[in-house]
Amino acid sequence: MVMTETSTVTSKSMVNIPASIRKKSFRKKYGIHKGDKLAFVETEHGLTVIWIPPLSEVYGSGVHERHKIIQAIHELETEHRGEAHE
Repeated sequence: MVMTETSTVTSKSMVNIPASIRKKSFRKKYGIHKGDKLAFVETEHGLTVIWIPPLSEVYGSGVHERHKIIQAIHELETEHRGEAHE
């Protein structure tokens, strides 16, 4: 089943997750909770929203690539902070 919901962008470029997606069952399904990060990825087909798991959940899954993973996450966070100040 494909679910489509809409949300309005505010004057401060903020977007709310629609109530139907925030419901408890969807929270369990997608694992999205207060304070989690979402990535907006631009593709040739449009924007895709991807949940970024906290480091505590991925720790150990890429032991051999740990340094690269942490570096990439810090780069994303720095980029997002820069965009937020624009």
